[in-house]
Amino acid sequence: MPTRPHPTHYIPRAMERTLGLMLGQGKVVLLTGARQVGKTTMLRERFGARFGYVTLDDMQQLALARQDAALFFQSHQLPLIIDEIQRAPELFGAVKLLVDASGAKGQVVLTGSQTYHLMKGVSESLAGRIRILEMPPLSLRELSDDGAPTAAFIPPAEVPAAQPCPVDLWAHIQRGSLPELQDAAIDWDAFYTDYVRAYLERDVRELVRVQDEIRFYNFMVACAARTAQLVNFSDLAATADIDQKTAKAWLSILQASGIVHVLQPFSANISKRVSKTPKLYFLDTGLVCHLARWTSPDALRNGAQAGHIFETFAVSEILKSHMNAKANLRDIWFYRDSAKNEIDLVLQQGRVLHPVEIKMAAAPRSDAADAFQLLDNIPGYERGAGAIICQTEKPCAFARGVVAMPVWAV
Repeated sequence: MPTRPHPTHYIPRAMERTLGLMLGQGKVVLLTGARQVGKTTMLRERFGARFGYVTLDDMQQLALARQDAALFFQSHQLPLIIDEIQRAPELFGAVKLLVDASGAKGQVVLTGSQTYHLMKGVSESLAGRIRILEMPPLSLRELSDDGAPTAAFIPPAEVPAAQPCPVDLWAHIQRGSLPELQDAAIDWDAFYTDYVRAYLERDVRELVRVQDEIRFYNFMVACAARTAQLVNFSDLAATADIDQKTAKAWLSILQASGIVHVLQPFSANISKRVSKTPKLYFLDTGLVCHLARWTSPDALRNGAQAGHIFETFAVSEILKSHMNAKANLRDIWFYRDSAKNEIDLVLQQGRVLHPVEIKMAAAPRSDAADAFQLLDNIPGYERGAGAIICQTEKPCAFARGVVAMPVWAV
């Protein structure tokens, strides 16, 4: 059985190459992402030799940044990494002045996890000067450490080579994809208890009323119980004892924090897309299992939510591949028509639509790809290669133009 990395072992991240490219294209790079996905570790491990580093968790540096931004930059030479930039929005204007005074690329890297605050500072001061990357949790591709180049997943036209799963799959799905948890010595439940507490106390408290923190936690639990399902704001609101307007606002907070991804249905008529019901997916299945209290791999694998959490994991792996390559997440959809026919994912490449179905089985039923033909009837688009993501041991031809692939081959 595959073992987890030693706690001192740095796991190379697919985003290293993408970040390197962005540093050559923009004067400033903003690296966002949920807490504990490894932003700071990657920057210090791979870019620490080139860049100075300062964190605004340091109260002395935070006070200086807030009181005198010009003196702050006189105290730190460029190129510079500034961690937790959302704590000192006063620095955005100073960064603008610095980069406008020089034609050099990639002089400042900013990081933070509170996208609401970050985007306000970016839009007001750094529009046109900045490249933005969102870092996801670890992918199985990263854990396999096969040296493959960063690329967004698209179903292959031919059957790819077989490769072993780099982890015990259900143990990994239940434990989660955050880097620190790859050390088997870390207590899983204690880690996520502290993780959620820090998220509520440091991020959510600044965005919603303090007295609503318990209800916000209950809202997170309600969302975890509904991952990989259509969003029903009435149901979510009733479960968390809030109104629908608040449920919509709180889901936006989870999305902006990198906790969840809201997947939109595909429509050839753009004007109709906003009126249709989206689907909800968490980016880390370990957090889902903690919130929904699936406390062991066996309980999860045999539990009522196994299919939804397996689908969540597969979708998150595809999302991670796109995020790591800085591909457009708006090119990932799902399909649902008026007759309630569904395709789990539709990956768009220009005018080509690639269908993906996700099945927990090792040997999906022969009709698993039948809905793919629905894409043939969309004017102005053509159907490309498709995939069935499942637990088959090795990739194989499933139907004409469709490959069955193990989820670890994404």
